[in-house]
Amino acid sequence: MVTRDVVLSAADLHWRFSRAGGPGGQGVNTTDSRVELSVDLRDATLRDADRDRLLARLTGRLHDGVLTVVASDDRSQRRNRRSARLRLAALLREALAPDPPTRRATAPSRGARRRRLEAKRRHGAVKALRRTPGSE
Repeated sequence: MVTRDVVLSAADLHWRFSRAGGPGGQGVNTTDSRVELSVDLRDATLRDADRDRLLARLTGRLHDGVLTVVASDDRSQRRNRRSARLRLAALLREALAPDPPTRRATAPSRGARRRRLEAKRRHGAVKALRRTPGSE
């Protein structure tokens, strides 16, 4: 489940397992604990609007329309599977999120300008105390 409205079916997900690199003791060469979770966004069971939004927002992460997430943080394949599912859901949730409201440009208030100049004066006074006498 990505959001309440968007749920990927298990048929849309493609799992691949391989040996994770790095230290791991005796089992490192025998355990396929690295997990790759892929979903083809072009063929996934999604609404057209969601599919278009995902394809547009995740363009840099897609390879031929396929989004892949890798997890090899843990020595357990089960925990890496869970981690990959959570990462994929977070990526899709973030891509589906609505755009933030556009910021209206405003000028700084009179008080804000006064506080900024006062802070500059105070900082200048502190720095003036660091100077050697007669250096000016």
